[in-house]
Amino acid sequence: MKLFYIFYNQERWDNWIKTLQEASFEPAEGEEVSEGEQMLFSFTEDITLSVLKIIRLYQNGRFTKEEATEKLDDVEIIVMTGLPEGELEDIIGSIQLSLLVLFTACRKYLEGGFETDIKTLVKKGKGIDEENLEEALEVAANIGAAVVDGATCCAKYIKDNVENPGLFDEWLIEIETMSNAMKSLAKFDEEPGES
Repeated sequence: MKLFYIFYNQERWDNWIKTLQEASFEPAEGEEVSEGEQMLFSFTEDITLSVLKIIRLYQNGRFTKEEATEKLDDVEIIVMTGLPEGELEDIIGSIQLSLLVLFTACRKYLEGGFETDIKTLVKKGKGIDEENLEEALEVAANIGAAVVDGATCCAKYIKDNVENPGLFDEWLIEIETMSNAMKSLAKFDEEPGES
């Protein structure tokens, strides 16, 4: 029996972009976070949950590694290609950059053989120069894969410089979102044949 679950599609992405284009990124009086920023968090969380549902179903034996990888590719193409024009271009560009770790970590998890010593990995990652994007992503992806596998991260590592986070910190923030998503999906499963 095949699963009929649609994890993420172009229409869903387009709807989010349209909503974000209409949102205000100026905080209302007396509020610290703007409506747009709140929406961006939900938007990122929505993508993260969609991707991790694929992984969860792989963990539950519903998908083979190949099927999970294929579905991951489908979502990645929608999320990581193309940018909206106008004011949102930079915002979505930076979200795509932070979501790199989501897709890379999930692939690493599916492949296996990732490192799991989070404390050492975080220290290593924070010591890598911002210019070495690939090396930093590799370290962050190991942390992400370990989290998908059940390890705990990353709240205690991201308190320091929240005002001006570097890219590695952005990835730790996304991995924390992944960690929360995995907890919320603890009971997620789908019986074959349900649509």
